[in-house]
Amino acid sequence: MSITTSTKETLEAAVVKRQRLTLTAMCLALGMAALDDTVVNVALPSVQANLSMSVSGLQWILNAYLLPIACLVLPAGNLGDVYGRRKVFLFGLASFVIASMLVGIAINGPMAIAGRLLQGVGSAALLPCSLSILSDAYPDPKERTKAIGIWSGVSGLALILDPALGGILVDTLSWRSIFYLNLPLGLLTFWLTGRAVPSVTTTREYRRHLPSRSTVSCQIDLPGMVLSVIALASFVMLMMGYEGFSVRSLLLLGLSIGSAATFVLVEFVSARPMLPMALFCQRTFAAAFVTNALLLFMLVSLLFIFSLFLQQVQGYSAIEAGLRFLPLNAAFILSSVLSGYCSAFMGSRWSITAGFVTAGVAVLSLVSVQVDTPYTALLVRLIFVGFGSGFTLSPLTAAGMSSTSSKFSGIAAALMNTSTRLGGALGIAVQGSVFTHQMGANLQASL
Repeated sequence: MSITTSTKETLEAAVVKRQRLTLTAMCLALGMAALDDTVVNVALPSVQANLSMSVSGLQWILNAYLLPIACLVLPAGNLGDVYGRRKVFLFGLASFVIASMLVGIAINGPMAIAGRLLQGVGSAALLPCSLSILSDAYPDPKERTKAIGIWSGVSGLALILDPALGGILVDTLSWRSIFYLNLPLGLLTFWLTGRAVPSVTTTREYRRHLPSRSTVSCQIDLPGMVLSVIALASFVMLMMGYEGFSVRSLLLLGLSIGSAATFVLVEFVSARPMLPMALFCQRTFAAAFVTNALLLFMLVSLLFIFSLFLQQVQGYSAIEAGLRFLPLNAAFILSSVLSGYCSAFMGSRWSITAGFVTAGVAVLSLVSVQVDTPYTALLVRLIFVGFGSGFTLSPLTAAGMSSTSSKFSGIAAALMNTSTRLGGALGIAVQGSVFTHQMGANLQASL
C-alpha cells in the first residue's frame, strides 16, 4: 500500500511539474508576442533615423505585425486542432525568432517591414496554440482558471514593462536589441515546450468530431481559410485607415461583409469546416466571444482617448502619460491573477459580473472629466477600470474555453483571440470617429 501511495504521489508531482513548465513556456511565448506588439513604439524615432524611413514606413512597421495576427489567428487555431498544437506552436515560435533576427539585422525599411510581417505570422500561431495547450495541460476547471489568470496577467505585465524596458534597451544599446532579446527567450521557450508539452497529433480525435461526411481523411478547409483571411484583412485594413465614407472605405467594407457572409455559408455546407458552427450554438461560448469583444472595445478605446487627453489636452509628455497608465496596468495584472482564485471558489459568473460592473461604472464616471480635472481624480477611476477589466478577462476566457470540447480548443482559442482583436479595432475606429466629429463640431461652434 505504501508503494502504491508513493507511486501515486510521484506521478502527481510529475504532472504538477509538467504543468508548471508548460505554464512558464506559454507565458514566455505570450510575453514575447505582447512586448513586440507595443514596445516598438519607443524605438520608432531611432528606427526612422537609422533606416531613413518615412512616417508611412513607420506606420507599416507597426501594422505589418498586427495585420497577419488578425488574419491568421483563426487558420492557425484550426491547423493546431488538425495537425497538433505543439507542432503549430513550435512552427510559430521558430518563425517569430527568425523574424526577430531579420528585423535586428535589417539594413533598410523594406527588410524591416518584411521581418515584422513574418513576426506577425509567428505570433498568429503562438497566441491560439499557447492558450489551447494551456487548457489541455490543466483538465481541472478550477486549476485551468488559475493558470489562464496568470497567463492573461502576462500581457498586462508587458504593458508595464514596455516604457521602461524599451527605453533602457534603446538608450543603452540600440533599437536592434529589442528584437535580439527574442533569441534567448525563444530558445528557452523552445526547450521548455519540447520538455513539457507532449507531442500529440490530434488529427484522429479531431476527425471523430467532424460530420459523418468526413470519412476518408482530415484535410484543411482551404476555402474557409482563404475567405476568413480576406474578411479579416479587409476589415482590419478598414479600421487601420478609416477615412469616413470614402470609396476605399466602402470597398473594404463591402469586401469584408461579402467574404464574411460567404465564409459562413461555406462553413455550413463544408464536410470539413474550419470553424464548426456548433461552437456558437453553445450559449456559454457565444456569450464569452461577444462579451470579450465588448470588454476590449471598452478598454482599448479608453486607452486611446485618454492617451490623447493626457498629452494634447493636459500637456504631459509621452513618457509622463505612459507612466500615468501604470496604476491601471498594475491593477489589471493583480486582478487577473486574483480572479483565477476567486473564480475557483465562487464561480466564473460571479467574477465576470463583478468585474464588468466595476469597470463599467468606472468608465461611466469618466464622463464628468474636464480639461482641468487633476490626475489624482483620474487615478482612482483608472485603477477601478484596470481592476474590473482584469477581474473579468481571465474567467471569461476560461469559461469560453471550458465550454468547448478539448478537440476544438485550438479553434476556440483562435476565436477568443479574434474577438480581442476585433473589439480593440472597433474601439479605436468608433471612438476615433466620435472624437473627430465632436472636435470638428466644437471647433465650428467656437469659430
